[in-house]
Amino acid sequence: MLNSNSMEEKRQSVTFHSHLDLAHQYWQKVAQKDSWAIDATCGNGYDTLFLAKICAGVIAIDIQEKAIENTRSLIQDLSHVHFFCQSHVDFPKSANEKPISLIVYNLGYLPGGDKELTTLSSSTLESLSRAMEIVLPGGLISLTCYPGHPEGAHEEKALLGVASGLDPKRWTICHHQWKNRQKAPSLLLLQKNFR
Repeated sequence: MLNSNSMEEKRQSVTFHSHLDLAHQYWQKVAQKDSWAIDATCGNGYDTLFLAKICAGVIAIDIQEKAIENTRSLIQDLSHVHFFCQSHVDFPKSANEKPISLIVYNLGYLPGGDKELTTLSSSTLESLSRAMEIVLPGGLISLTCYPGHPEGAHEEKALLGVASGLDPKRWTICHHQWKNRQKAPSLLLLQKNFR
């Protein structure tokens, strides 16, 4: 029988516990204290909270007022987090005035919310197109996909189709997927290359 210290050591020896652990490692590599991040789907606020700790400022967007409320209640210091209750199709004008090094999408539905209200392939692809324009060279666009529901599977397929066709001179693309877990979330990363 393992004692609590042995169990903790064993837990810590696992490289990644989830797709979010992996995402956070990548985010920390590109985030800079003087740069900004956009959380394009702030949900319950956990990504926004993490981004607020590693960036100068965060633009937090969600189409659901409940998500904005959940995120506000989670974050102690709101001074450098700016909230917008709107679709991620259009970023706020202020996003064009900030040095954006990181844009994060945690797709799907609001955990604890209405599972019928999900992100959609069409709006996510449109948002991604805008994200690719404003992210700084060396910056990262991170998309967590949830193929476990029909729209999520369609969304992941559409995003992978777009990503695979991007010019390798301009973009470095990586897709992390758990191969031994059926319909598990996956992480799609697009890094804008320096020219």
